[in-house]
Amino acid sequence: MTGWAAAAARGTERLLAQQGTAGCWEGEVVWCPVITAQVVLAYAVMRRPIPEDRRRLILRHFARTRRPDGGWGLHPESHAYLFVTTLVYVAARLLDEPPDGALLHDATVWLRRHKQGLGTLPSWGRFWLVLLGLYERDRLTVCPAEFFLLPSSFPIAADRLYCHTRAIYLGMAYLTGIRLQADLGPLGETLRQELASFTCPGHQPRYEIAATDVYVPPGRGLRITYEIMRRLGPVWHKVPGSAGLRRRALARCLSRIRAAQIGSAYQGLSPVNGLLNTLALWAHDPNGDDTQASIAGLEAWCWRDEADGLRYAGARSTSWDTAFALQALVEAGDISLDQHPVLRRAYAGLAALQLTTPSAVLEEGRQDPVGGWCFGEPAHGWTVSDCAAEAVSALLLCHGVSHLIAPEDRMPAGRITAAVGFLLARQNDDGGFGTYERRRGGPLLERLNPSEMFGACMTERSYIECSASAIRALHHIIVCAPTSVDPPMRVACQQAIGRARDFLLSSQRTDGAWAGFWGINFIYATGFAVAALRDAGLPTDHPSIQHAVSFLCMTQRDDGSWGEHFSGCLTGSYVGNPTGLVISTSWAVLALLRASADLLPAARRGLDWLAARQQPDGDWPRDSVNGVFFGTAMLDYRLYNTYFPLWALRLGNRRALSVAVARSEP
Repeated sequence: MTGWAAAAARGTERLLAQQGTAGCWEGEVVWCPVITAQVVLAYAVMRRPIPEDRRRLILRHFARTRRPDGGWGLHPESHAYLFVTTLVYVAARLLDEPPDGALLHDATVWLRRHKQGLGTLPSWGRFWLVLLGLYERDRLTVCPAEFFLLPSSFPIAADRLYCHTRAIYLGMAYLTGIRLQADLGPLGETLRQELASFTCPGHQPRYEIAATDVYVPPGRGLRITYEIMRRLGPVWHKVPGSAGLRRRALARCLSRIRAAQIGSAYQGLSPVNGLLNTLALWAHDPNGDDTQASIAGLEAWCWRDEADGLRYAGARSTSWDTAFALQALVEAGDISLDQHPVLRRAYAGLAALQLTTPSAVLEEGRQDPVGGWCFGEPAHGWTVSDCAAEAVSALLLCHGVSHLIAPEDRMPAGRITAAVGFLLARQNDDGGFGTYERRRGGPLLERLNPSEMFGACMTERSYIECSASAIRALHHIIVCAPTSVDPPMRVACQQAIGRARDFLLSSQRTDGAWAGFWGINFIYATGFAVAALRDAGLPTDHPSIQHAVSFLCMTQRDDGSWGEHFSGCLTGSYVGNPTGLVISTSWAVLALLRASADLLPAARRGLDWLAARQQPDGDWPRDSVNGVFFGTAMLDYRLYNTYFPLWALRLGNRRALSVAVARSEP
């Protein structure tokens, strides 16, 4: 057995051992401690005690994620952020941690030497402190509840926003509209004094954001809008009919919030907006059924263990991880009969994650989610194009494995048709694919980005990764399940592939790479694009494919690895990491294997590096963040370091065998 084959065998055993009882895989999606801090703050607002065991584990998580300088960052490898450090500090104080104790002493020092002070806290941080009565409400800039009364035809209507953005500002608009403020008792006064000691004396520009945190500073148009709102606010409230309009707006917001909670099994689209929705329902009716269900629903985002403590993840990834794990196991073939039962459970588990029926209540402005797959489980209700596409590809690849899935156990044709309809409904006019919905908003909305810490978060757009995943899924449907869709839908699939192919070709950069949005970064997107373009019919000698190969060969390190640093997501340029990275190398090797029928020397060297880096247990070391959202928030998908290198080694070993056979033939 060759080194690649042996490594692949060990990796396969490792991945199979991590399969869950329902047949699926899920690894933690690690972000930062700010969501956990916000849970503590929300519990304080709702006057709900946190049991001692949970308190201990939350403080352990804060200790585990603290930066060397005492602050907390926006992701596992970032510098300390004023936003995150402030909220974690307040949360720890609410959990009775002393400011001069082991956990907070260095944070106190960091906050006091922060030159710009808490007056430059980003708006999301100000919002939470206002809820706790720890910040001047006059310095809070949040869209008013009346914003959600604008008709959808209006250029800046709420329903034109990206779904995560509109969900977060919906909750913020309602909570600021009802002027919710907690009473923290004596601790509140103590905290106000402590926070005041972190704030520089003297006048501070109202819209200045801390240099540690700012990514998109408020533009001139946004600052003018804020000033108009601030100055006209007191006058507006005296205008006849304004009180009635506010009541109507708040009722509209609350109705949407309740629908969003019911439609997501009380989890919320994300834990961030789920928390805001929970607070809104609590403020309306502390003992209501929806309130209690929402408090319980927050636990869907929770992870806990003794090593890393109790924390709330930004996403659950059951469908996503299972689709990739299954593809890593079946695409290369060479599956032993004793693995068939495991793969059948995975097939059945992934198929069961498709959303087949709509929620009894669908939030206003939603695009029909039926037929797709969520990032996690279907109860969440928010289906995503690339999750659906990767799930479809994984399931249909299983059909190509002899005797694996019996015809009577395969997904019914009607569900494949529903998946096709779901995907086609996410294709934008430019041929690319959005995530949850088609694009609705224009560039004006991006210029009004109020988040300050995040970029490209105002509207849906066309993403390289989503478009590539959709191409591959539609291709697999045409090739592997041609009888599952009728002739008109098959034509629609072919047309969608052609339009998405043209979108990818037009999006390639001059250096041969594609820019990613959900992974780090150019290597990630280039791997997706190459695989999709090959499935779309481009030959290996097509200039676009060869240009991508040149980019990958150019960025390979001397030791055969690849390593792309996350800072390139911030600058929009390729940045090499000081060392090789498992995920960068895996993605690059997969791209090269798909870009050529031969086993290119660069791919061989990458496979050698991956085999050498494998640990005795068959896994690979966790060496860096690998995902990203909105430009600045890096993620660590824990299972990426298990199935992506395995995938590369399994495909590489198969390619080596086929090349050897071809050379031996006369």
